[in-house]
Amino acid sequence: MRRPRSLQSRLSLTLGAALALIWIAVATITALILRHETNEVFDSALRQTAEHILPLAALDIVGRDDDGITQRLASVGDDTEVFTYLLRDARGRILLQSQGAEAEDFPPYDGRGFRQTPTHRLYNDDVLQGSLRITIAEPLDHRRTVAREIQFGLGLPLLVVIPLALLAILWAVRASLTSLRRFREGLGARSARDLSPVPTSDLPSEITPIAATLNTLLARLNSAFEAERSFAANAAHELRTPLAGALAQAQRLQSETTDAAARQRAAEIEATLKRLTRLSERLMQLARAEGGRLRLGHAADLRPVARIVLDDMTRMAAPGRIRLSLPDAPVLSDLDPDAFGILFRNLIDNALRHATPGTPIDVTLRGDGHLSVANDSPVVPPEVLSRLTLRFERAEASAEGSGLGLAIVAAIAERIASPLRLSSPRPGAATGFEAALTLPVEVGSPQK
Repeated sequence: MRRPRSLQSRLSLTLGAALALIWIAVATITALILRHETNEVFDSALRQTAEHILPLAALDIVGRDDDGITQRLASVGDDTEVFTYLLRDARGRILLQSQGAEAEDFPPYDGRGFRQTPTHRLYNDDVLQGSLRITIAEPLDHRRTVAREIQFGLGLPLLVVIPLALLAILWAVRASLTSLRRFREGLGARSARDLSPVPTSDLPSEITPIAATLNTLLARLNSAFEAERSFAANAAHELRTPLAGALAQAQRLQSETTDAAARQRAAEIEATLKRLTRLSERLMQLARAEGGRLRLGHAADLRPVARIVLDDMTRMAAPGRIRLSLPDAPVLSDLDPDAFGILFRNLIDNALRHATPGTPIDVTLRGDGHLSVANDSPVVPPEVLSRLTLRFERAEASAEGSGLGLAIVAAIAERIASPLRLSSPRPGAATGFEAALTLPVEVGSPQK
């Protein structure tokens, strides 16, 4: 039998089994002690019965005229069916016997004291210098019956007490492990990027070292991630100036040269430098999404940010291609406007790059914080759709872009506890693609 994996179950079963064994052992010992004491009480009753009957029987027999005649009497008191007795003379003749006494149950008299046969417990006594002898007999079955009743009386409560005790132990163990349960639930509720120290104030002393070790590991992981983000952000920032200078030189070379081949090579260099510039910008945005502060202490309207980003991006698209739908009432959110701008820009840029040429891009922001960007395109296979939020992942190997746009959006969405939802085909259509998430909005914000 395998041991349960739960610490609560192990403690409950171990304590319950130990307590049950202790109670059973105590009940057994108590039953043995009570049986011994009961035997002493019964022996005392045998002796007292003999001492009460013998003097009375002696007076009756001494004054009797018919010497040697057996007289049968009923047993004394309430012991009619328990004690039986014989009164005999020195020659073994039965002078008096109780109701129900059988001569074969009484062995020959062999002196005062207790005797025992396979079926009876006996007590012998005599008076008048041994001329009158009495033997009191009690069936051993009577004592066994009483012993069983005592054992049953001790064991029956255990059938009720032990289950109740097990429930009490289970409740006590569960209550004692409340801090561990909160510790586990707190860890389970954390996002993958939450590397802050876990609280250890209310943990048992046996678990505190484990929590301290976990905090040390989290601190090391956080330092490693911070170093990675810092390196990416610093490298991208340091590349901006030389890339801008190289791009200016390539553009100048195109304008000054008259050689068609040189102008073509300069154009290719310019395109490559522009891709590197966009990649450095995406790396800085990714570092900002993963490490920067995304929530502010106050709420602001997101609609102006959406309009500014859209105005900037319409310069790269045909007029009217991006269709923006905003509510009339403010969309108040504590999301950092810069973070929202990065998220909003990347979603629209991704739609523009992968939409069917000439088809519109539908951008919707509702008052409840729901944001969706949808475009027409061929259906993206599910196995590809599930990988689009990974870094440097593209729907097609030949597609333009850095493969970081949706990864940046997913990183921001994860940190604001609103997973990015990708759908293909778009809802209500046979083709297309949609990216949607719900932004945090202020409670009570007007909605439309």
